[in-house]
Amino acid sequence: MLIAPEQDRALGMEYYITDSPGCGGVLRSSPEDFVVDEVYENLSYEGGRYLVLEVVKKDWDTHHLIREMARQLRISQKRFGWAGTKDKRAVTSQRISIMNLDESELQRVTLPDLKMKVLGRTNRSVSLGDLLGNRFKIKIRELSCGTDPVTDLITNPAESMARITEEIREYKGVPNYFGVQRFGEARPVTHRVGEALVRGNVEEAVFIYLAMPFSGELERTRVARQKLWENRDIPEALKSFPDYLRYEVAMLNYLVSHPGDYAGSFGVLSPNLRRLFVHAYQSYLFNKILSRRLASGLGLTRAIEGDVVCFARNDLPDMGKLQAVTDENLEAVNRLVDRGRAYVTLPLIGFESTLAKGAEGEIERAVLQEEGTVPEDFRIPANPDLGSRGARRTALLKVSPQVRVEEGVAELEFFLPAGSYATVVLREYMKGAFIAEAP
Repeated sequence: MLIAPEQDRALGMEYYITDSPGCGGVLRSSPEDFVVDEVYENLSYEGGRYLVLEVVKKDWDTHHLIREMARQLRISQKRFGWAGTKDKRAVTSQRISIMNLDESELQRVTLPDLKMKVLGRTNRSVSLGDLLGNRFKIKIRELSCGTDPVTDLITNPAESMARITEEIREYKGVPNYFGVQRFGEARPVTHRVGEALVRGNVEEAVFIYLAMPFSGELERTRVARQKLWENRDIPEALKSFPDYLRYEVAMLNYLVSHPGDYAGSFGVLSPNLRRLFVHAYQSYLFNKILSRRLASGLGLTRAIEGDVVCFARNDLPDMGKLQAVTDENLEAVNRLVDRGRAYVTLPLIGFESTLAKGAEGEIERAVLQEEGTVPEDFRIPANPDLGSRGARRTALLKVSPQVRVEEGVAELEFFLPAGSYATVVLREYMKGAFIAEAP
């Protein structure tokens, strides 16, 4: 089991599950190199107040698209529903619903690189619970493989990619880490904002979000953030922050009008963005717990006494069906795990979380002690709507990639359940300091 580079370890992703050398490479040389299609159960659209669309978009992130559609339709963004947020530099298809909109009004929407197809109407909004998962078709270009640890020879891309694929299949998947997108690709601070909120340091949370600088950002952005990080002068920062930092400028405007009301400043952000901060800190803790379990040798493909497992529905994990593993049911549970009908889960810590028993519980308590955090901290008294009750997530991401390599370009195809990250599959093949992307 290989140790990941520092950038991954800083997000709790401490290991690779595969031992073969990676092939580096570059993602998203063009949006067409990263194709994502949502997969749903067979839903019927036979009438109702919600118009349901399938949208195919290129170079649009979901939030930006919804904002622009709402603007052209002259309606509130609150009338839109969707199941998952999709990356910008990609070609993605997904379903959205719009409340109380006539199909004829769609002619107002004239946005580039966007195709819309009306699927029908329904009595409820499209939401995350409708989504089974996503099907990916991804190209990795500019492969450059490493040295085989046994033969000490540089491997060719096809051999190296095939070997990694075989290792993934033998393990039945990869660690179900939260990928870098959860924390911010160019500026991974989202979980640090959430950590400050959980600790009750609301003012610090605001300044981390607004001002903590990162070298990967545009120079103008980095300089503006650095200045605010050092002097904490909000009125002055409002003069220098570029307009394209819409959310930050909105918070600065609020704080100029309401000096010192740091908790209130989060109210200018969309509900989805506000909730992301604490969720990102939960994700970081999950990654740490998952890494610690790997390091302990407990593994992810067998349950142990004290674990909590979920059962499968339609061959996918169902977090509505959980069971604690005891000495009495351990053998029966592992028979189900072996058949893909049960999955070991780990906690997304919240104020209602119950930690596991046995060796897994010791891992969870050790991580929380190191972080100086307890489940009750996730109530967030200053911003109760940002708190979290907690949840669970599978430890193993079951995946069986299909891989083709031609002329130094690898094309991978695979399906992932909703809420999982393609980049945690890709990192096993690339094994780079970052999941490298074309500018």
